[in-house]
Amino acid sequence: MKEIKAIIDTYNQLDFTTTKAALATVSRVEGSSYRRAGARMLVLDNGNYVGGISGGCLEGDALRRAQKAIALGKPSVITYDTTQEDNHQIGVGLGCNGIIDVLFTPLNPADPQNPVRQLEEIVNTRELRLAITVTGGNDGLLGKMFLFPGEAGLAQTIPLPTVNTALLNDIKLALQEGQSQTCTYTVGAETIQVFIEVIRPATQLVIFGGNYDIYPMVRIAAELGWHTTVVMNAAKADKSLFTIANKVLHNRGDEQPAIDAHTAVILMAHDYATDFRNFEAALQTEAAYIGLLGPRKRTQKMLDALAEAGRSVSEQDWQRVFTPAGLDIGAVTPEEIALSIAAEIRMHFAGRKGTSLRERQGTIHGR
Repeated sequence: MKEIKAIIDTYNQLDFTTTKAALATVSRVEGSSYRRAGARMLVLDNGNYVGGISGGCLEGDALRRAQKAIALGKPSVITYDTTQEDNHQIGVGLGCNGIIDVLFTPLNPADPQNPVRQLEEIVNTRELRLAITVTGGNDGLLGKMFLFPGEAGLAQTIPLPTVNTALLNDIKLALQEGQSQTCTYTVGAETIQVFIEVIRPATQLVIFGGNYDIYPMVRIAAELGWHTTVVMNAAKADKSLFTIANKVLHNRGDEQPAIDAHTAVILMAHDYATDFRNFEAALQTEAAYIGLLGPRKRTQKMLDALAEAGRSVSEQDWQRVFTPAGLDIGAVTPEEIALSIAAEIRMHFAGRKGTSLRERQGTIHGR
């Protein structure tokens, strides 16, 4: 999401009376690749670009391909095959070892299916969205992005009547699995390829606490592109906090942080009464992750207090609670602790186990 936001921000600063641009999008990956389908790069006609589609082995050629798409005013799809032992093939020798399709779309600010504008609409909502991009087989629609409006509005929104039934089935599968996928449909002599992309909102982080150890946590979150809100005595905040956090709220003010199902909450006031109050409140929200610092017996004391008051934590709610917060990486310093917590949040939101990749069987990004 951080990359998408950077592309949108750059796009919105362009003067299209003097500048032209194209969007390069990884639309299909077979085998190994540093970036997955959905990676993007905004390319300007002056050679500047934002984002990336590989580990650096494809960007140079992609820059030239994007500029060609700008000059011709036509989208195109290029396949990079780095599995071949061909010294002239881009990417060979750099460890990519995969087949990567990249869609190059010249951007027209007046086009309602302009993919950057569609992405901006997605970013402006706090909901999981699904985008369908035509990546092959229909020259008139190639490069067009459509936002899935729901089953009832599919036929009116996405002009692919011959494949709508099959497309809807694959959309349902993508939503069920939470995984983007590239699908090919053949109807008679016509073949259409689409990229069905599941796009989640940016992870939102809400920190309750104002001690010195919140700063590395906020900095790491900012680097990851998370939207961070800090709730503390704002009068005591270092001025740097207001530049790295998205929002700083006074802990005794009227405004409360917005917490949804894509939010992680960390309780790090280091004061039992404050953390207990915030823990009880966090349990009443949709927060997917609630992390508490400190020993287990401290959290157990909170659980016992809630039980005595007739507000026992359900098993379902307990699955959201992580205490002590963080992965077991031997963290000692505030920076290391922040790293371990950020890694655990990412692990939880991705549905992974947080083990070493060398222990993983199969592909890194496999379902």
